[in-house]
Amino acid sequence: MIPSEPPRAAGAVTRTVSGQSMAGRAGYDERFLGVPVPLPIPAGPAVETVVLPYTHFTVVLRPDRRMAAATAVCIDGERLLEQVPRECDWRPDPRLGKDRQTGEEVYRNNSLDKGHLVRRPAPVWGEAAEAYQADADTFHYTNAAPQADVCNRSRQVWQGLEDYLLAHAARPGRKLAVLTGPVLHDSDPPYRGVQVPLRFWKVAAFLRDGKLAATAYVLDQSPDLIWDAERALAGATPGAPPPLGAFRTFQVPVTDVAELTSLNLGPLPAADLMPVVRVPEDRWKRLASHDDIVLERH
Repeated sequence: MIPSEPPRAAGAVTRTVSGQSMAGRAGYDERFLGVPVPLPIPAGPAVETVVLPYTHFTVVLRPDRRMAAATAVCIDGERLLEQVPRECDWRPDPRLGKDRQTGEEVYRNNSLDKGHLVRRPAPVWGEAAEAYQADADTFHYTNAAPQADVCNRSRQVWQGLEDYLLAHAARPGRKLAVLTGPVLHDSDPPYRGVQVPLRFWKVAAFLRDGKLAATAYVLDQSPDLIWDAERALAGATPGAPPPLGAFRTFQVPVTDVAELTSLNLGPLPAADLMPVVRVPEDRWKRLASHDDIVLERH
């Protein structure tokens, strides 16, 4: 690994790495929208992160958790290519040691999906060569996190958020900057050398009347019963992943994502379109469909 960037937050160690086989990846463009939307970086206690640029997106990886703390992708809705063949060959990033990222051993012979953090179609835009490269880049294990393989309507809402916002919010121009990642909590259940995150977050940024606007979301796969070692020993199938619950998708205040993740989200909390709700039980809005999304301040 070749350090090429100084630390970007007090107390945090953030490095950008390069490798010959991944040369030329420019990564996420912080000025893609015309106004700065910085790469999310840890804002709290010192924690090592490694910045991995890909085609149209960047992964901020936490080696201690062997997965991303955050990802950031530029989506040009006017230049998306829909006919790019889907790449299916998941691979480790050659710029990192295998002990610093997840691999097939986490997902083999179990009920866990390799959940794309940057959705495969999101960075697949531009000229054919860069679109094909972007598609392949999304299939690095650094862009995956374990998710339950059950599919329900709430997960479909989560997977279609970018498409909905491109159609209904990011006009004119149809450009989005989307930040996504798992909520990495110390209590996440361990499995095969990693801790399985129970929540995922997403913040979408776009221009509204020439000004920065943002909305935030949380996908929750927490189990109905909390996983613990005693339950594992008493009743779980040996070698089985921790039990995960049904997916639930919420629209949440951007400030809540910043607090959950200890990431610096720059100007996005101030640009949040979700109205401030002081009653705790109404603060997170559960989404049954995209029509439930709040895109206007009241």
